[in-house]
Amino acid sequence: MDIVLATQNKDKIKEIKEILKRLPLKIITFDKHSRELSVDEDGTTLEENAVKKATSWMKETGKPALADDSGLEVDYLNGEPGVYSSRFAGENATYADNNAKLLKLMNGVEKEKRTARFKCVAALVFPDGKKELFQGTIEGTIITEPRGTSGFGYDPIFLIPEYNKTFAELGDEIKNKISHRAAAFKKVGNFLQKISDQ
Repeated sequence: MDIVLATQNKDKIKEIKEILKRLPLKIITFDKHSRELSVDEDGTTLEENAVKKATSWMKETGKPALADDSGLEVDYLNGEPGVYSSRFAGENATYADNNAKLLKLMNGVEKEKRTARFKCVAALVFPDGKKELFQGTIEGTIITEPRGTSGFGYDPIFLIPEYNKTFAELGDEIKNKISHRAAAFKKVGNFLQKISDQ
């Protein structure tokens, strides 16, 4: 089965391909197309953005399309940055900019109030209009300064208590087994396996 991966984020592409590598899929990414497709992520929820991206790419290519939207929800900040995670510090913010803004807002907050979770919603949209949604989450805490060099986004400041390491310290192999995106895309994989076996 051909599936279009509806993202232009190279870090996400690498991570999702790794998670789905055991499936009999041909994953088509944006670099195989003659032009990039820009989708305005103006939804108010992760679900809305994921469906919008997948639908746009499905219409563009005529193939089933898979998109995700992920966000970091910090309890002390009432669930922010959430759907605005990638542009928390502004439209053209870097990963470092977003981390710096979050750490500044959390400055002085005691350890037990620094709870947070990563949430991922994956949307799979078919040319016949059928769509499926899959969700994954992982709980953690926000530390006071970045640690580690692997991963991307908020990985250097998101600590996984069971490992006492940030996603950026754990490395890709472990992250791709336990992350919010891994949880959501494993569900995608199980669904695709089931329909390919029919």
